[in-house]
Amino acid sequence: MSGIRFTNEQIDRLLRPKSVAVVGASDRHGALGATLLNNLVQYEFDGDIYPVNPKREAIQGLKCYPSVVELPEGVDCAVLAIPRPFVLDTVRQLAERGCGAVVIYSAGFSEAGEEGMKEQLELGEISRQYGMVIEGPNCLGCTNYIQRVPLTFVETNMKTPPKGTRAVGIASQSGAIAAVLATVLHPRECYVSHSVSTGNEAASGVEDYVQWLVDDEDTHVIGLYVETLRRPEAFIRAARRARAAGKPIVMLHPGKSNKAQESAATHTGAMAGDYQLMKAKLTREGVIFADTLEELGDILTIALTCPSLPGTGMAVLGESGALRGLAFDLAEEIGLQLLELHDEDSPELRAALPEFVPVSNPLDITAAGLSEPEIYTKSLTALLADDRVGSVVASIIQSDPVTSEIKFPAIMKVLQDGSFTKPLVFAGVDEGATVPQHYIDGLRKVGIPWFPSTERAYRAISRLADLAKRDLTDRSAQPLTVAGIDALNGVVPEYKAKELLKPLGLAFPNSQFAATADEAAAAADAIGYPVVMKAQAADLGHKSDAGGVLLNLKTADDVRTAFGQIFKNVEAYNAAIQLDGVLIEAMGKMGTEMIVGAKNDPQWGPIVLAGFGGVTAEILQDVKLFTPDLGVDQVKAGLLELKQAAILQGYRGSPALDVDALAQLIVQIGQVMNGNSAIREIDLNPVIIHPKGEGVVALDALMLVEQD
Repeated sequence: MSGIRFTNEQIDRLLRPKSVAVVGASDRHGALGATLLNNLVQYEFDGDIYPVNPKREAIQGLKCYPSVVELPEGVDCAVLAIPRPFVLDTVRQLAERGCGAVVIYSAGFSEAGEEGMKEQLELGEISRQYGMVIEGPNCLGCTNYIQRVPLTFVETNMKTPPKGTRAVGIASQSGAIAAVLATVLHPRECYVSHSVSTGNEAASGVEDYVQWLVDDEDTHVIGLYVETLRRPEAFIRAARRARAAGKPIVMLHPGKSNKAQESAATHTGAMAGDYQLMKAKLTREGVIFADTLEELGDILTIALTCPSLPGTGMAVLGESGALRGLAFDLAEEIGLQLLELHDEDSPELRAALPEFVPVSNPLDITAAGLSEPEIYTKSLTALLADDRVGSVVASIIQSDPVTSEIKFPAIMKVLQDGSFTKPLVFAGVDEGATVPQHYIDGLRKVGIPWFPSTERAYRAISRLADLAKRDLTDRSAQPLTVAGIDALNGVVPEYKAKELLKPLGLAFPNSQFAATADEAAAAADAIGYPVVMKAQAADLGHKSDAGGVLLNLKTADDVRTAFGQIFKNVEAYNAAIQLDGVLIEAMGKMGTEMIVGAKNDPQWGPIVLAGFGGVTAEILQDVKLFTPDLGVDQVKAGLLELKQAAILQGYRGSPALDVDALAQLIVQIGQVMNGNSAIREIDLNPVIIHPKGEGVVALDALMLVEQD
């Protein structure tokens, strides 16, 4: 993508044009230029339209221009519905005539090989030279639903949001997803303000449109489909502005299944994959991630319909003991927090219920609501009034029109007077039930989204409630500079890595490097027995695999014998590996093995990885990623979300472990990465965590350094 950064005023010429040229305009049914022109005419575009077609004098009553060089100067936006071979010259001619923006439908550029990439780069250069916004190529176009400007070749349902209605702005690198998402939302009475398909992003990308949507007064939520963010720093700036403006960003990003690079030098490099790294960075900025397209639509529905986003602690009103049990299972599976509610601590709810119905969450009111519909109104009102409750789901059996007539009005009544700002979501438990549409519309009108299934509602609420759990406090990460790092390049073996990091306060066992058997014996005498001996070489990443670690050496003779043995072991493993020597280290007491490491990504910057380690670290991958600006308390909260976190807190009578010390080490590694751009990877594995108050110690260390 070109290095140009567009202003909102420049993007206005694309998304709020006052004049549009249709290059490749046609009257042939099915042609892209015909559908585009028909969209503009059908929806009465309030601006000048300039069809360009050398074979027609007029189309749909509009004068045709034989070429773009005969267009008036300064057209705001030109849409190109022409074959790829003609695109580059046409864009250049439009730029020379002061055209502000161009939409390119044609495919066959970067996705089609070297020649296509070359032309796409030229498009970027034209954009940079003339300050012209280019959307695409290989895109579906864009639609401004507010001012009714459909610059797309898709037959469009121009559902304009009523004034004052909350709406979502869509930016998608897939044209199909952009179109599908609008189709999903519109029947739910959820409105779209603007939809942009960015395609190959020759000169403008998702980052530019998010920046624009943040400032758009008609956009309240931003929905994204992104396959790659080409300018992470620009996106992070836009995400921070969106968070400050109170505009949630919800993103669907494929790529969770990507394998880590096989060339990664460390455990950390292999485990901190591109998708997880990106997600950790953007989660820190308040971005909400959806796992599926369905989930993206559901999250946006709640964010648009409800008066506020769900907070932590969900309450459920249900009508069945069986469904109550299923709710517990699903909540645990997806990490959704259900409040514990009881008769003793919920007097308002207790007063709203029949005597035989105990207060609980999920609440089972049985079939009592059929004979007394006010139970729905009173119990939901009590739940919404409870300060502990962050959102409420009405998990309802709909059955048939008669049943709906009893239940729906009583539920609608809860939000009709506008006294509650918490989210109330209706979730049917019998998808396929015959529900009159006017009841569904009635729910939506008062701010209660309707879902055909509880599972979809729970999953969407879980994603949104996760945002409320995050501590997004901005912290300035302090750098720790590693003395002597400028003189190194490539993989730094354990003994050298520890020598560099130990002065910064990182906890390592007492150790000495030795190049000969006599030096090794002297080192062991100085450290005190028993000791461990470790082979040292930059090319030996996993020493235990090569027989390069010998434990519990108790005498000087043991050490001398082990010195020769360790060289033989490594030679048998790989004769090409030349050892620098060995590291003699004090034997420490056993404990739980963790891993702490970091990776400095060329685009996203540093990230720290921590979790359960040892030889199974890459197999189990029970780890989390932490941005290096987090404080100790935030890191501790993240560690306690690990799958095996119970071990850290004391499990089956074992002592609680020193999570504070582990969190401090993670913070320190983040500071090291912030202070040393040449360090690409650090790997401390294993890190032994001892009982609370006894600290942590890193038994192994490996670094990868790349000088610019």
